[in-house]
Amino acid sequence: MKVPRLVADDLDGWPKRDANYILIMEILLMIAFLSMNATDHLLQQKGEDHYFKAGAFPVSAAFFQPVYTSLNTSSLIFLERFFWWFHILGILFFLNYLVISKHFHIIISFPNVFYSNLFPKGKFNNLDSVTREVKLILDPSAGNVSEEESSPRFGAKDVYDLSWKQLMDAYSCTECGRCTAACPASITGKKLSPRWIVMKTRDRLEEAGRNYDLHGPAFRDNKTLLNDYITPEELWACTTCNACVEECPVNISPLDIIMDLRRSLIMEESKMPTELAMMNSNIENNGAPWQFSPSDRANWADGLDVPLMSDVAARGDAVDVLFWVGCAGSFDERNKNVTRSFAKILKEADIKFAILGLEESCNGDPAKRAGNEFLFQMQAFTNINTLNNYGIKRIVTACPHCFNTLKNEYPELGGHYEVIHHSTFMQQLMIDGKIKIKEDNLLSNESITYHDSCYIGRGNGIYEAPRKVLESLKADLKEMKRCRTNGLCCGAGGAQVFKEEEPGRKRVNTERAQEAIGTGAKMVAVACPFCMTMMDDGLKNKGGEEIPKLMDIAEMVAESMERVAPGS
Repeated sequence: MKVPRLVADDLDGWPKRDANYILIMEILLMIAFLSMNATDHLLQQKGEDHYFKAGAFPVSAAFFQPVYTSLNTSSLIFLERFFWWFHILGILFFLNYLVISKHFHIIISFPNVFYSNLFPKGKFNNLDSVTREVKLILDPSAGNVSEEESSPRFGAKDVYDLSWKQLMDAYSCTECGRCTAACPASITGKKLSPRWIVMKTRDRLEEAGRNYDLHGPAFRDNKTLLNDYITPEELWACTTCNACVEECPVNISPLDIIMDLRRSLIMEESKMPTELAMMNSNIENNGAPWQFSPSDRANWADGLDVPLMSDVAARGDAVDVLFWVGCAGSFDERNKNVTRSFAKILKEADIKFAILGLEESCNGDPAKRAGNEFLFQMQAFTNINTLNNYGIKRIVTACPHCFNTLKNEYPELGGHYEVIHHSTFMQQLMIDGKIKIKEDNLLSNESITYHDSCYIGRGNGIYEAPRKVLESLKADLKEMKRCRTNGLCCGAGGAQVFKEEEPGRKRVNTERAQEAIGTGAKMVAVACPFCMTMMDDGLKNKGGEEIPKLMDIAEMVAESMERVAPGS
């Protein structure tokens, strides 16, 4: 039996030879150990001097002892001593070989797990060097930049720029390939392999170490991890879905390395796909990833009488929660309906809410995931200033990317809010009795499959709330094979939705749409505007097949709920 991830091309050469050497060594050591016990046991039975009865050796006696039964005493003594020395010397050799083989993970994986990240997987670190630069731009009087800080590195171009934890990750890798087997880019034939990212980081680190030993710390060989070992094509194929991080048994994060290399590409070399350059320009100029006028941001609310935060504040009133709409919910035609549906739910539940309207701007997630940390922090500080000026404490949003960024990445920059995803918010409204579902709603007993969004699922551990909402609709939930922690990305994350995919066998959203169709469900439920876009495209691309209807869970609830009188 051949396990695909163990016979993949990225294991050709030294990795495969190293694995074979280790396997042969382990087999020989076990044969020596069991043979030593078998011959020792025979000598005990013969009552030979210095071979006192030490108990049974069931495995050795059952499988190895018959091989040596016919031998005389002197031969048994010779073999017992031979196997003893072979085993001891073999162990000593193995321990010395260990540090130059992939089995070094036996030692290093323990501290690697101990020092692993305890934050939600969706949280990416904010670069302090960028924070200092942005603060100085926004407030030149904030302080002076010291000479040491005057030329900081943005991201990582070589192993010298990586953190000690990232280097420890490289040595902790068992090369098992679970990360690559779960990676949506790898599954669909892209060049990216998370295992390869980690292995190449280790290869470059070892080469840099040899150069250090031979030529001293100042020597540089004109090679870099980026470009010479890992190509931009691999980096841009990543959807930042955290599947590789979730799968790793020793808590390695190939994604951390990928993100730092992306940051270097964009912020130090200004190299990126053309579509991402346009996206960054749009965010900077329009406050959204697309070329829409900021004045159109609240057009979705026409006719709904949705209050603006500026009007609420002018009246001296307060709100229970701010509805952060997000760019997709504000401008994308398909997702505008989701936004309107959720606004109707809030109004029917008598929730005092408001939106920022024209004051809302992109939270910066697409820029950050693409590697443009500078643009992200400019957006973040602008939004935080707006939110703090209104004294906002509680935010609800229908976008997992907005949810993750506001909840996990804004606090370090001064934005401290209780942020709730709309799936969790709707579940609580149902528990509190503020919205009730019709007994004979249109979705009763309808077969529905739910697609887990990476940024509320693996990124923040929200799996039950969307399913509880669907259960309240009395729907027949049919799970896809890859769901919950093992869910397959739709292909939108990591700013992929704003660019063309790298070459591969198929598109990621096509792979996921095929899996959804395979459940036989009549409807597909999502809880993310970007998942909506990608799944809609993937389902339509299936062509002549009968495709399921695609809806956000907010649309489903809005269609199925009873009208609840305000105050009841």
